[in-house]
Amino acid sequence: MDKRLTRTDYLFALMFIFMLVCILGAFFYGLRVGQEKSDQKYDKILHADKAVIQEIGAYDQQVLVSYYHTIFLPFREFQNKWFELMSQIELGNSTVDASAVLKELYKLADEKYSELQKKSMPASSPLLVQSHQGYLKSLKLFADTLKSYQSKANGLTSPQLLDVIQKDAYFLEAKTQALTAQKNYFDSIVAWNGTIDNDIENFDPNNNANLDQWRAMNINVKNHYITAKLLKNKAFAPFYPQDLTIRIDEFIASGQAKKMNVNDVNQTMDLLLSTNAVRPGDFVKGKSKWYANELLPQLPFFSDVN
Repeated sequence: MDKRLTRTDYLFALMFIFMLVCILGAFFYGLRVGQEKSDQKYDKILHADKAVIQEIGAYDQQVLVSYYHTIFLPFREFQNKWFELMSQIELGNSTVDASAVLKELYKLADEKYSELQKKSMPASSPLLVQSHQGYLKSLKLFADTLKSYQSKANGLTSPQLLDVIQKDAYFLEAKTQALTAQKNYFDSIVAWNGTIDNDIENFDPNNNANLDQWRAMNINVKNHYITAKLLKNKAFAPFYPQDLTIRIDEFIASGQAKKMNVNDVNQTMDLLLSTNAVRPGDFVKGKSKWYANELLPQLPFFSDVN
């Protein structure tokens, strides 16, 4: 016997279908939200891992050593030759052909500039990228300075030639770029130190350190402080920053600072530089005595004089 569905039956069926649609909609909505949250979670983890890898790899020892050999050392070769040959002119020996000396230095600066142009550093190491660019600019400015005085050199006395070069705007900027590049390299060494020792205490080199603050610094922070002060004073010198660092430590430890009423590092630096008391190789000679327990990257200039 046929039985028609009542209005109540239709209403119940519609409510059932509606509830089924709502349940399915809620299920798929929850699934989508869950997937999005999961993707966000793992995306953060993935990016965090990448950030850690970049932070650790940016200034690891391998990168610092590569920079030393491919960029720092070629510039250092020019720097050493600069001081060697300029000292010959300074001595005023009549057998020295000043024009030939400047020509030799120009050719070396130009050669090293071309060599460094072919090199590059990873973008993940911005301090080293900046340092590289600084040394390139410095070599170009040195080359321009030297070339401009080749034809004039033999018409001037040694003191006159040295004086005009020292006052030349290109030469002054060449020094600034070299000292800035040096500071950036030593800043990257501090960054390397930070990846190994999270408790490293940095010191803002824009401030003047008193002797107690200096004693509290580790060797890498001291060296970086020195590079910043050398840059500020435009002190382009043949020694390494660490050579000045050890002379300051020796000066303080010997009691000379107290005896001469020297109260901060800047005064100590000025005194040592004005008396030519710093020589290339000072650090290497005293390293085992003063810094045997200090953390240093395995870079050649921390163990060899040249």
